Order: sequence, then structure tokens, then C-alpha cells
Amino acid sequence: MNIQDNIIALATPSGAGAISVLRISGKEAISIADAHFKSIRKKKLSEQKSHTIHLGHIIDGQKILDEVLVSIFKGPNSYTGENVIEISCHGSPFIQQEILQLFLRNGCRMADAGEFTMRAFLNGKLDLSQAEAVADLIASDNEASHQIAMQQMRGGFSSEIKKLREELLNFASLIELELDFAEEDVEFADRTQFIELLNKIQLVLKRLIDSFAVGNVIKNGIPVAIVGEPNVGKSTLLNALLNEERAIVSDIAGTTRDTIEDEISIGGIGFRFIDTAGIRDTKDVVESIGIKKTFEKIEQAQVVVYLIDSTKLIGNKDFIKNIRLELEKIKNKFPQKPLVIIANKKDQISEDLQDFILTEIADIAHTNAKTKALLIAAKGNSGVEELKNILLEFVNTGALRNNETIITNSRHYDSLLKALEEINHVQDGMANGISSDLLAIDIRQALYHFGEITGEITTDDLLGNIFANFCIGK
Repeated sequence: MNIQDNIIALATPSGAGAISVLRISGKEAISIADAHFKSIRKKKLSEQKSHTIHLGHIIDGQKILDEVLVSIFKGPNSYTGENVIEISCHGSPFIQQEILQLFLRNGCRMADAGEFTMRAFLNGKLDLSQAEAVADLIASDNEASHQIAMQQMRGGFSSEIKKLREELLNFASLIELELDFAEEDVEFADRTQFIELLNKIQLVLKRLIDSFAVGNVIKNGIPVAIVGEPNVGKSTLLNALLNEERAIVSDIAGTTRDTIEDEISIGGIGFRFIDTAGIRDTKDVVESIGIKKTFEKIEQAQVVVYLIDSTKLIGNKDFIKNIRLELEKIKNKFPQKPLVIIANKKDQISEDLQDFILTEIADIAHTNAKTKALLIAAKGNSGVEELKNILLEFVNTGALRNNETIITNSRHYDSLLKALEEINHVQDGMANGISSDLLAIDIRQALYHFGEITGEITTDDLLGNIFANFCIGK
């Protein structure tokens, strides 16, 4: 990749639309655009101020390709830090390609995936964690993931890491200085203050590492497995949650033979609901495969919703016993997994019996913080909103409300773990009176891992892996 080239790409999605935007970045971006732009007011783009918009035509010789608006952003006050031109044209795929090919023949090359953002990073407009947040922002599909990406793009996470790195670097410099005076047995770094700093760094790193568990599920959507016996209303509940006929519903037990997934946003957080095949003994080969997949989905889910047919709970001790055994298996195998036990079809029992049913399933649940009991009628949407509120209770949104830094990037998580390991080594070394030269090695490694996050330490392979996941045009 040659970052001295002038690059061009479509910045809006391909296909027909009202308008499309093509972006050019590079030292000669403005002069290249000038050669093929005819202003309606006879303006030359090179003579215009930055951050201005101009109406005119893109021309190929004597041929007019389209009437356009051209926006000028002069470096370093642009997204990439270079001269940038954005051409807003009509959204015909033919027009897009005609303009694109014109500039590819006249001084531009096609941008690689993420190359505009990579140039912004290389030119000091963004650090590496902020650049990665751009991709997360584009991919965000709910309020929570959007909020986290915005916070990271504004530099909330990177500024926290930079501050810790700077404080550690100051002490590291003093310890390195001690090595130059090793024969004189002097200490420039105050060991008491250094221990306090290490404790502070350790607490911050642990908090950030712990936040990844929440951040990762928020970013990717929280998987919720809807399980239970056949014909208890699992597909009906899924349709009620999604507010559409997503799953086939019938009175025939075993209708759902494979898992069906869809996602909705509840309280700004994405939940991915998985409607599974009913659990029962069966000789049907296809249905058996579906039941096997059900148990796989329970293992993958963050929350399990277990449906029971409330009409079968009345005076059926064997049924209740079997349900208890099934739920105990799930709770014993996944003790940390939130479980919602729902008695469905309450509309088919009298109001006098509903309190009895709710007491019965609460008793089955042995209700605690991670197990909830609920009585609903999925077919009539009764109790569905209460279920949504219960699901939100299981998600730790306190960090979001308090605007705390939440980690969603696995690369950052890995670097934080490695940095914490090195800090722990330094603390152990301090406690055991290890010499300054050995302490310095662990401190350098911790600084290295901090630098990996913000991009102060990078390799071509690392940048290639990160920006290859971006869309072309960003």
C-alpha cells in the first residue's frame, strides 16, 4: 500500500439510490477534481476555502457525466489529514461507475478496505482504538452498541490507557536511570508511590477486563434460547417478541425442527432470540437432530427461557416432577446462566387457578436473582412486556448509564490481559526485592501492551488485519 497515492472509493452503499458520494483523498485530490469539474459560477476548486460546497458538473472532455455537489476539505483539517474531495452525484449505478472510472484513469487508484481511516490513523487524526471504533460505529445496530462505539471514538478508552501509560512511563524512566548509577546504589523512583501506581493500574485493568463480558454480548447481541416441550408456544412467543410471523405455528407437536433466530432491540440493547425444537423422546430422525441442536443452543445462550404449558400443571404430579428434573439439569449444568421459567397459555385457565400456577412455577424455580418465574399468554401478547423487562434486568446496564468505559474489542481485551500479567510480575518483583534491571524488563513489556491498544506500537501485519475488516470507502 502506497499512502502517497491519491485514492478514490464510493463512500455510500453500492446500488441505486437518490444520491451517492464518492470520496477522493491525497495530496493532489483537489487539483485532480478541478480538472474534471465545471462550476456553474466558473470557480476553480483549488482557489476555494476548505469546508465549502460547490455546484457544477463532472465532465469527461466535452461530455457531461452528471450535475454534482463537490465538498472541499483541505488537509490537515480533514478526516484523513490530507486533501479530501467528496462528490455527491445522482445515485444511478451507471453514473457512479462513470465518475469512478474517470478518476481512476486520471490520477487516482481504488482505495483499499479501510484505507481512508488508516490514513487518518497514520496522519495522527485518530489513535488505533478510535479507528477501530469507526468500524464498530458503522456496524452498530442498537442504542447500546452505538453508545459504546461513540464513547470509544471520542477517545474515552484510549485517553484512560494513555494516562496510565504516561504515569508508568515516568516511573520506568526513573528506574532506567537507576541502572546508569547501579554502582552508587541510589534510588530515583519513590518505591512507595510506585506501589500505589501499580495498585491503581491493576484496579483499572481489572475493571476494563471485566467489562468485556458485558461489552461483547452488547456488541454482538445477547443470545436468548427459548426451550421447552413441543407445542407449548415457543414459536408463538418468538412471533410475539418480534411482532411478526417469523416462525411457523401449528397445533402439531414437533413443527419446529430446526432453530430459528432473529434479533430485536429491547431498551436499546440487542437480544438475539433462538426458537428451538421441542424437547421430547422421538423416533423421528430429523426431529432428533433438531433436539440435539436445542441443547447446543442452550449452551451458547446467555439467557434461557423455559416454557411450560400451564394447562398441564393442574393436578399432574408426574408432569411437574419431570419439569423439575429437566430444570435441575439445566441449572446444575449452567449454574451461572440466567433462567426464566414461563407458564404459557394462561388464557386457557381460569383466573382462580392463575395464582396457583404462578406459585407452582415459582416453587419449581426456587426463585433467586438469576431465576425468574412468569405467567403469560403468548398468543394474546399478555405478559410479553414483563418478560422483556426481566431480560433487561439480567443485563448489567449500570456501566452504560454511568458512561463507564466498556471493552468490546477482543484485541484490546487480549492486550489488557497481557498488560495486567506484566503489572502483576512487577508487583511480585517489588514484594520480593528484585533488582531494578529485572523490574525494568516487565515494565517495558507492560508499556508495550498499552502501546498496542492505542497504536503507539504497531506492525504492518497488525494494521493489515484491523483495516481489512473495514468497508471500502471508509
